[in-house]
Amino acid sequence: MNLRELLKMALINIKGSKMRSLLTTLGIMIGIAAVIAVVAIGEGGRSALNTEVEKFGTNIFVIYVREELRPGDFQMIDVEVIKSAVPQVKYLAPQNNLSVKVRGPRKEINLGLTGTTSELADIRNIEMKSGRFINEDDQVNSRNVIVLEEDAARELFGTADPLGQQVSIEGDGALVVGVVRKVESKLDEGGSKTAYVPLSFTSHMRGIEMIYYLYGSATDKTAVDEAMNSSVKVLERRHQNPKHYSCESMQGNLRQINQILDIIGLIISSIAGISLLVGGIGVMNIMLVSVSDRTREIGIRMALGARRRDILIQFLVEAIVLCLIGGLLGTIIGYSGAFAVAKIADWPPLVSWKTIGLAFGFSTAVGLIFGVYPANRAARLDPIEALRRD
Repeated sequence: MNLRELLKMALINIKGSKMRSLLTTLGIMIGIAAVIAVVAIGEGGRSALNTEVEKFGTNIFVIYVREELRPGDFQMIDVEVIKSAVPQVKYLAPQNNLSVKVRGPRKEINLGLTGTTSELADIRNIEMKSGRFINEDDQVNSRNVIVLEEDAARELFGTADPLGQQVSIEGDGALVVGVVRKVESKLDEGGSKTAYVPLSFTSHMRGIEMIYYLYGSATDKTAVDEAMNSSVKVLERRHQNPKHYSCESMQGNLRQINQILDIIGLIISSIAGISLLVGGIGVMNIMLVSVSDRTREIGIRMALGARRRDILIQFLVEAIVLCLIGGLLGTIIGYSGAFAVAKIADWPPLVSWKTIGLAFGFSTAVGLIFGVYPANRAARLDPIEALRRD
């Protein structure tokens, strides 16, 4: 009997007991569906996260003080010293963050005010909608200029062009020199509106020269760890204060998130594996029942010349086909679930052919492993005794 005939016979036998076959493959379906869904959702979420991070820059790192920040912990000269001493640092910008009220022609709004220098635009991939970003002359000459984010400019000026107009920042006037195009990002949903001013402006507003952070960008992704660790060592030597500074990077945060996703995926896959095991036991039980129900059929086939190997292969193929059907249904259910979740979360469901092939490979293996015992039992039946049974 060739493979085509074996498959045809297996499908006829499975079709003859539809409900029993469906219940038998339930564990297989759940296990495969869980594996497909977890992989698709995990990979889709990972891809979406990487895309969002790339909008802000993947080589970014930030240096901050471990304990309470004091004046002098960061100095403007630190920026130049680090850039000259650490070749892996491409851009470095000091930054202050203040929450202020800004008044424009239309109304007064709350803004997150970032005091910084020109290199922050390169570090954060800031794109200008109109005008320019802060430049070195603004910082050196302590100019009262401001660069508004797109949403903030719209609230302060409406449809009017804000360039060249004045706003009031807690009593200090500032000239609008640029408007930043807003980056649509899931990582920044619901965030406060932002504006940028020279670092000297924020120091003048607070009456004290304070730098809260140093934002940097490495020459490439592989140099991020070396860039930020070497920068911290430079600061510790300059200020003679070991273990006072710390650092984080986008790459490091991504690694931690990916590790969490891997752990979650492993846990759910382990649960899915248990479901596959239970499904395999169900397949073995139903195949044993099938052998018992078809004892006379087996005896007739043996009497007509079928060898033990033929009987063994027949029942093995039937078990494998049963599991493959479960795997196919599980793949459809898993992908549908992943697609629904991805639609809600607005990221792509990524199911590779490798994952689908792996799922069918598991299904085949389960059918093979758990079909061996029933198939072997069928093949070992004595044809005479089999023919005597009703």
